[in-house]
Amino acid sequence: MAEATSTTTAVDPSGGRDIRSETTQPIVVVVATVAAAAVVFVPLYHASNWRLPVLALVGAGLGFVLFQATFGFAGSFRAALERRDFSGFRAQTIALALTSCIFFPLLAAGHLFGLPLSGFVTPIGISFIVGAILFGVGMQIGGGCASGTLFGLGGGNVRLLMTLAFFVVGSAVGAAHLGFWWTLPAVQTGTSQDLLGWPLALAIHLTIFMAIIRLVPASETDVRALSWRCLFREPWPLAWGAIGLALLNISTLVLAGRPWGETAGFTLWGSKLAAIVGFEPANWPYWQGNAGPIATSVFADTTSVMDFAMIAGSAVAAGLSGRFAARSGGSGRAWFGAALGGFLMGYGARLSDGCNIGAYFSALASGSLSGWVWVAAAFLGSAIGLKLRPAFHLDR
Repeated sequence: MAEATSTTTAVDPSGGRDIRSETTQPIVVVVATVAAAAVVFVPLYHASNWRLPVLALVGAGLGFVLFQATFGFAGSFRAALERRDFSGFRAQTIALALTSCIFFPLLAAGHLFGLPLSGFVTPIGISFIVGAILFGVGMQIGGGCASGTLFGLGGGNVRLLMTLAFFVVGSAVGAAHLGFWWTLPAVQTGTSQDLLGWPLALAIHLTIFMAIIRLVPASETDVRALSWRCLFREPWPLAWGAIGLALLNISTLVLAGRPWGETAGFTLWGSKLAAIVGFEPANWPYWQGNAGPIATSVFADTTSVMDFAMIAGSAVAAGLSGRFAARSGGSGRAWFGAALGGFLMGYGARLSDGCNIGAYFSALASGSLSGWVWVAAAFLGSAIGLKLRPAFHLDR
């Protein structure tokens, strides 16, 4: 069965959106579906319960939604800084509002059907702020944020392999260096629920989120006519993506006992590679007290399985919509920018204990005060990164 020809440029997670309809690419769909099925079934040999394979399906759904809605966080920071277009942040705010409505009462309860629940809460200090700034710089020159790298890979952007490879390296180096960074001043800030109780805290969060939603105009695609054809064959409005990510993050909390995160998987991969070449990552501060994952399969690790599934899920979406396009992604300088950007994101994510998902989206949905600081610091880092883009033959 021959592959159909795509008629438009493939999605760039750090750039714009193309809303034209495409023809299905059967070969891509078949290969990506087989890959997604493998990511679901392989963990069956390593899972102690049914939750891990189901979380693989959730991960595939996240990749599908991210690709269909072109929900790249790096692009939203860039659009806000360059064009004063905050429609991406509006969509993120919709996702945050919906997710918080479920997260706050569940996290206050502390458990669900016997499963302990915990949010992402990080102390705010020098390490945290430096890490968020580095991450902001990296995602503007690396070709995408953490989630953007994974779903962009699924769409065929080969340069993002370089970004991901050095993201993994940077994460491992950051984990090895945490002993120094943790000696610097930091404040245990906790969550807004700790200070106010979850009902009042949620009301304040929703007031802030609703004010942003009302003040920022919706994107053009959010107000166009919709049809069921959009589910598989056409790019989604950002609002659809926001709803999908909210539902899937809630599913992650209910199934895994903690919110959606990505970069812990990258740190595990880098640490395993470090062990192969002779280092002892089990002695690194990051792994002390929890070195078990280094000795077991990555398919026993929830975050890793969900990361793999995200790539496969986005590839399924790319094939169904006819927008899969394998491409090298620019000049040698652009590839160097991918390597440097990936390293900065990996290192920064370890210092700030997460990326645009774990330290921002899932943290704010958990009520963590650190989430507000992370987005401000990453915004500053993105402004620096935009100044550096021309040096890597990247457009402004």
